Amino acid sequence: MHSSRNYVHFYVTGTIEIIKCKIALFKFLYDYILTSCLFLKLCRQMDYKAIAQQTAQEVLGYNRDTSGWKVVKTSKKITVSSKASRKFHGNLYRVEGIIPESAAKLSDFLYQTGDRVTWDKSLQVYDMVHRIDSDTFICHTITQSFAMGFISPRDFIDLVYIKHYEGNMNIISSKSVDFPAYPSSSNYIRGYNHPCGFVCSPMKENPAHSKLVMFVQSEMRGKLSPSVIEKTMPSNLVNFILNAKDGIKAHKTPSRRGFHHNSHS
Repeated sequence: MHSSRNYVHFYVTGTIEIIKCKIALFKFLYDYILTSCLFLKLCRQMDYKAIAQQTAQEVLGYNRDTSGWKVVKTSKKITVSSKASRKFHGNLYRVEGIIPESAAKLSDFLYQTGDRVTWDKSLQVYDMVHRIDSDTFICHTITQSFAMGFISPRDFIDLVYIKHYEGNMNIISSKSVDFPAYPSSSNYIRGYNHPCGFVCSPMKENPAHSKLVMFVQSEMRGKLSPSVIEKTMPSNLVNFILNAKDGIKAHKTPSRRGFHHNSHS
């Protein structure tokens, strides 16, 4: 009888110790997995930041490059030039115009996501899906159709970054990246933006106005003839600058319906 009690006591004690060991093991594995996930997330964040900084540097290089550009359209004091892209079999476009706003306010206006679709008529969706830091985020965009429907809507996942330079010049760069939370879907053809961006700098003779230079090299993908893109892109880029001017004007008058500044977007 006494030995039976000892057996039960040892059995229960042993079982409790095994359970404790399993709990400790599960806790260790949980902590390990959590730490690994945080480490991987941190590494990914660092990768995104490095890509963003490199993209801004490339856009700065485009801005300094004065050779090989061919003017393909001029309209309403806006000039569109192009040259062969070194990133894909397509064109790198350069668009220049004067915006009646300071470089700082123009940069902030272009960088914010909240009101973008209210003035940018080329987009139906422009959402920030992941904030990396105050200067960097990932956005999901869906375009409108172009060329009377010949070019169907595309969606993009872009890494957006703003960098400030001496002389009140700001660069807002963007480049398509892989973001697992937003895989491509059958609803839209997933396009790819090679280094693109805006360069905002004050006019020396009138700092209340800015020179806006935009660089675009979008790979639309899908079964599109390059000639269709080359015919439609310049006009679309001119329209973007005109839409931005209208958006800035409306942005200054918050009482107008549909335009509300949101500095926390």
